[in-house]
Order: sequence, then C-alpha cells, then structure tokens
Amino acid sequence: MKRHIGIVLVVSLLFGCGSRTATPAGVVGLARAVLTAQTIEPIGVADSAAAAPTLGQLIGQKLVVRMDGATPSADLLGRIRRGEVGGIILFGPNVTTPTALIALTAQLRAAAASGGQPRLLIAVDQEGGPIKRIPWAPPTLSAPQMGRLGSASVARAQGASTAAALRGLGIDVDLAPVADVPASTASFMYRAGRTFSFSATRTALLTDAFASGLESKGVVPAMKHFPGIGFATRNTDAYVVTIRASRAALAPGLLPYRMAIRHAIPLIMLSNATYPAYDARNAAGWSHAIGVTLLRHDLGFTGVTITDSLDGTAKARGLWTRVLAVSAARAGTDMILTTGSEASTRGVYATLLRQAELGSIPLATLRASYDRILALKAGL
Repeated sequence: MKRHIGIVLVVSLLFGCGSRTATPAGVVGLARAVLTAQTIEPIGVADSAAAAPTLGQLIGQKLVVRMDGATPSADLLGRIRRGEVGGIILFGPNVTTPTALIALTAQLRAAAASGGQPRLLIAVDQEGGPIKRIPWAPPTLSAPQMGRLGSASVARAQGASTAAALRGLGIDVDLAPVADVPASTASFMYRAGRTFSFSATRTALLTDAFASGLESKGVVPAMKHFPGIGFATRNTDAYVVTIRASRAALAPGLLPYRMAIRHAIPLIMLSNATYPAYDARNAAGWSHAIGVTLLRHDLGFTGVTITDSLDGTAKARGLWTRVLAVSAARAGTDMILTTGSEASTRGVYATLLRQAELGSIPLATLRASYDRILALKAGL
C-alpha cells in the first residue's frame, strides 16, 4: 500500500494539524501569537492569508531533544510552549509505567498546544532486540529474527503491533527500522544484533514492510542510517568513522531506501559517518551532497531528514554539538537530534537562532525544512 504524507498549507496551522491534543484554545492562542509576533517574510504564495512563523519557530521546529528524568522540567515545558522545540526523544530514564508514560506524553503535547505551536513529535528508539526503550512493548522479534524468517507479512505485523502500542502511549515516531546492510561480520551494527540481513534485497523487503506496518497504525517510521553504515566496524556515535568504500560498493546499501522512497517513506535518519565517495569532508548528517544531492535529487526523497544524535560524534570530533548543528542546518538537514543535557540543547537552539539572525543559515533552507516538518506533522 502506498504511503503518503498530507500536504499542509500554513493555514492548516490555525485550523487543525491532526493533533489529538489540539483544542479551540490552542487554535486561538496560535492566531493571537502570529498576529502579535515579529514575523519574517511569508513562506509561499498559498499562505498569504496567514502570518508567517517567526525565525525562532523556524529554528525550534528543527530540534528534537531529550528530557531529564521522568517528569518534564518547567524550563522544558516553557521551551515547548514557546516553540523552541519541535520534538522530544524518550530514553529509558524517562520511562517508568504505562500510566505514567501516557501522562507524560500528554503533558508534553499540552505544552505545545497551550502555546499555539504545531504538534510536538514524541519519538523513541523501538527497533526490537537490544534496542527497545519501552521494554513491555513490541516488537517481539529482533531484526535478525525477522531477517531469518524472511517474511514481509511478519515484518509488517511486527511494525503494526509496535505502532499500536506506541500510539496508545502517546508516541508517534519510531526511530526504526535499521536499514543498514552489513558488509561483513565485522560490522558493528551486525555484532550489536540490529541488522536484518547480509542481503540488501532481503533487508529492503523487510524494512519496507516494518515501516509500512508502523504507518498503518499511525506512527511515523524513521529509516536509518542513510546512506548506510554496514561497512562501519566501530560505533558512529562514539568514534569518528570514515567509510572509504566506492560508490559501486555503497550502492547495495541504498536499495532499502530506494524501495521505501517509492512508497513515500516520511522520515529518514542520516548517519554520522563520512563517505569520501560522496563528500570527503562532511559526515552524512551535515552533508549537502548526501542529504540533498544524493537523497533528494538522485533518489527522489521528498520527506523529512533528521540527523543521528550529534552529541557523541561531536565529542569524538572534539567539537561542540552546536557547531555540528549549525553545519547540519546549513546543509539542508531538516531536523536535528541532540541528546545532551537540557542546558546543552538550550545552547544549541540559541546558537542556531543567532546564526540564522546573522544570515549564516539560509532563510530559504529553513523555510523549506519547516514546510516539510509541518507536512509530516499534519500527516499524523
């Protein structure tokens, strides 16, 4: 079944983005906010009847951040309310009981609604096997187990059951499936038990089916880690990894993405590895050559791109996370995932906003990302 994302006009911000937490008060709040805020030029001709988002909102919608503990701080809720955060990623320390998790996700979304902001995305890594942030929820099979079975119907059912559980908890993005095709048993992803198969064809079939299952129950899949880290022998979150394979050698790893793009996959995560075959200097997450030229122009992807977490790779590179975040924004990556402390993610927002004010991040690039992000949210 062909997947799709609804096309959203800016007017739809005022009259229903599909959020379960949206209220008339929230709509009125947004109308009041856009009438009183300092705004920039309109995004496009179709939105002439509605005020454009502020520069702060353009930046805020890009950011997916973690929260400290099982209860959101007043500061984090304030940032969400002001539109400085577009999504939250949940980890083990944020998860206690089903009842508490439902209350948490409702509280986070209510903060966005009360500020008149677009729907807040709530994401989790729920791959199955060793990576399950919600321990009691599906998938019941790991990627290698699904790979050995080789059944698209089983993979789709696993995705659907996972989505039903996540959606019931208030979570609407699963940072899965892993589409990396291991080049050998030395692959760190293979050794971690996170890959489906050594076969690119089988990986493509099963990851596409799992993603379809997620979408069938209202959860956004994020296929990762483009253009593939199957050749990597060390963790790209902890080491500076350069994959020196040729384009011909990397081509099989693109097969899962080609199939998923034909079915309108809505979200793709870019890897933290560098690929000299495409870009000798920049890792995929902040490479225009990979995230735009290869993924969008060559493969035809029209959805949202997101970085892998920038914090670990920034530390490995001896850089501040905010430096890589600015590079990613300049390169045209839509959403930026940062999993450091709340204080550090506040700094990332402030730096991005300042660079945008200085004109260091092209306004047209920010607008294009904002439109894609809001279309993704409208599809929910």
